[in-house]
Amino acid sequence: MTFKTWFAAIIACVLITGNNAEAQNLVNYVQPMAGTAIATTASALKHGSELTGARFANTIPAVTLPFAMTQWTPQTQISETKCVPPYYYQDKVFYGFRGSHWISGSCMQDYGSFSVMPITGQLKTTNYGANFEHVDEMSAPHLYSINLKQYQLHAAITGTERCGLMQFTADKTDSLYLLVKANSDYHEGYIRFNAKTGEISGYNPAHRIYQGWGKSAGFNGYFVIKFEKSIGNTGTYVNDKLFKTDSVKNDAGAGIYAGFKLNKGEKLTIRIGTSFTSLAGARKNLQAEAPDFNFDRVAATAKAKWEKTLGQITLTTTNERDKRIFYTSYYHAMQQPRLFNDVDGKYPRFAGNYQTEQLAGGNYYDDFSMWDIYRAQIPLFEILNPPFINNLSKSLLLKGKQAGWMPIFPCWNSYTSEMIGDHTTSVISSAYLKGITDFDAKEAYQILRRNAFEQPASHADYVEGKGRRALDSYLKYKYIPVEDSVLDAFHKMEQVSRTMEYAYDDFALAQYAKSLKNTTDYNALMQRSKYYANVFDKSTGLVRGRHADGSWITPFKPDQKETYITEGTPRQFTFYVPHDVSGLAKLMGGATKLEQALDSLFNKGEYWHGNEPGHQIPFMYNYSPSPWKTQAAVRKILAAEYSDGPGGLGGNDDAGQMSAWYMFAAMGFYPVNPVSGEYMLCAPLFDKVSVSLPGQKKFEIVCHKGSGDAAYIRAVSWNGKPYNRNFIRYQDMMKGGKLDIYLQSQPNKQWGSKPQNQSAL
Repeated sequence: MTFKTWFAAIIACVLITGNNAEAQNLVNYVQPMAGTAIATTASALKHGSELTGARFANTIPAVTLPFAMTQWTPQTQISETKCVPPYYYQDKVFYGFRGSHWISGSCMQDYGSFSVMPITGQLKTTNYGANFEHVDEMSAPHLYSINLKQYQLHAAITGTERCGLMQFTADKTDSLYLLVKANSDYHEGYIRFNAKTGEISGYNPAHRIYQGWGKSAGFNGYFVIKFEKSIGNTGTYVNDKLFKTDSVKNDAGAGIYAGFKLNKGEKLTIRIGTSFTSLAGARKNLQAEAPDFNFDRVAATAKAKWEKTLGQITLTTTNERDKRIFYTSYYHAMQQPRLFNDVDGKYPRFAGNYQTEQLAGGNYYDDFSMWDIYRAQIPLFEILNPPFINNLSKSLLLKGKQAGWMPIFPCWNSYTSEMIGDHTTSVISSAYLKGITDFDAKEAYQILRRNAFEQPASHADYVEGKGRRALDSYLKYKYIPVEDSVLDAFHKMEQVSRTMEYAYDDFALAQYAKSLKNTTDYNALMQRSKYYANVFDKSTGLVRGRHADGSWITPFKPDQKETYITEGTPRQFTFYVPHDVSGLAKLMGGATKLEQALDSLFNKGEYWHGNEPGHQIPFMYNYSPSPWKTQAAVRKILAAEYSDGPGGLGGNDDAGQMSAWYMFAAMGFYPVNPVSGEYMLCAPLFDKVSVSLPGQKKFEIVCHKGSGDAAYIRAVSWNGKPYNRNFIRYQDMMKGGKLDIYLQSQPNKQWGSKPQNQSAL
């Protein structure tokens, strides 16, 4: 049987089992390999090379379901090393399937992972990798398969939220061995074969990075494997040494081998349950989600779930490439945050020490790449799935209640204080202000307030990552001076960027305080929200490092990476004032000066799309006399920074933020200020976008093009009436309705240019 014939047979079974004759087959537009190669965009080549891993999107070809606990991926890298994903497109050797907890598109770490490698013929436990070419692979969100010619074996994997099924098909009669390893870089993995049950189980302890680097994260990645056939030959190994013991622990290169005899064309299917609480939890998850060995049914169910989810947004266009990029972005935007609880509601306590908590309802999530995703990825699901946002908000609040302080960047269920800002404040405030309020509003406010107004009494707690970094300097000076090196943080210094991001978070919390009629806090926080102005140097028109005595740091290099700026330059970070663009414009000398400053950034080639602080910049022309320049800039970025090739993402996808930006921009609107509920309009890529909303409502965007190259807005109507604003509000969109956008080939320099038609923020 050829590889194509074999894979076609699997697909046919999946489609028949799924009984989904009317399926749109949107999964066919998803390209999981996108972002697995070195970025080739001009922006990445110019700005990304100085940051470790920044020229890789660092996505993986994950077989998964939206926001699932475990992703299943081919493994070409065998470690859990920071910034090294399990799979690189450039690699040529396959080392098995991995049950992965890689944070998609990140420069972080995998954790609690394990791998299963199939080989045939004589048993070997070293040098077992199989050479492959990409024509040997087929990759989809619900199913991955590979033709291992070296072993005359086909292997495939599918999955559920917490479980995976692997299927191995022999191309010749031979012995099949499965090598099972816990991928512990700390040599702390444990694996055991139970002869009575025929089960292999194990765990891989998770460790922290950033604050508390190397310390235990207080939980394990557990896995339980059940086999369709009885194991004929088993044992343990450490590198090339074989043992007849039933378990192995704390050894590098250690694992268990399980042997079978397969005839030509015969299949072996295995089921794997995963958990973060216990082996018992992994077994419960497996019994609930994959109780038998019906590989085709599980794959069909996964495909149907993806079709339903992707089908919430339907596109009308003749450009198939744009659809591929869009639905691939959609897939990437649904990798994290990660489901962390078992089917019975048990989950590991946040920042705990192997304690288990019990949910009263809903789900518990972790792995929030918060500095990235508060900008667009989470706002996307405020529209698409408000109940999911409720779950995220409640999960974040549980962390704050269990450990005393809201985490800054909660990953691997721990404090990290990675990156800067305090953007759980943005996420929860935004949800509450949009009416997504299935939590105790006053209790939530107090937890958020503590981060904004207090610091831990214990220095040890602060070092662990609790509380805002450098809050004392921020409150004392009304900016963070360069003398405060922010030593107790992974990202040290970066004082100007911290000042600006805290100012945004203070604005977000101020709106929450206002809604609770807490006037005292509202006034104090609104005053603090203007602190960004204290690092704006009017003599240069840009932000700049400042000493404690008020003097500016010299020499000033606006287009070079500086220690007081986070992953960028002063010119790039000057535009990070999402909550007060009109205030920034006033500092610059008015809206026209803002426009000129934006022009300068783009004309100098200093816009860097591959990193998040600039993602709002193209839409800021909507606050200037020339909104048409937003339409032009966004179209250029969509064309230059995204493609459907493996190297087509211009930087780390960062848990879906880069992808969510594409989705918003391609649909024609974007949340410059996520907490405001306002979205800046631009020219959509598609002829029609239809978004299914809760309550059987639809939000439709219909483009009327005057010509084939029409990319500028001539006029807009909302539900059949002229609409002159250059933004749309959340509450209007969520009621459902139709936005007609009329495009022409030349700029309409009048549309949306009057101050009364622009956001006041």
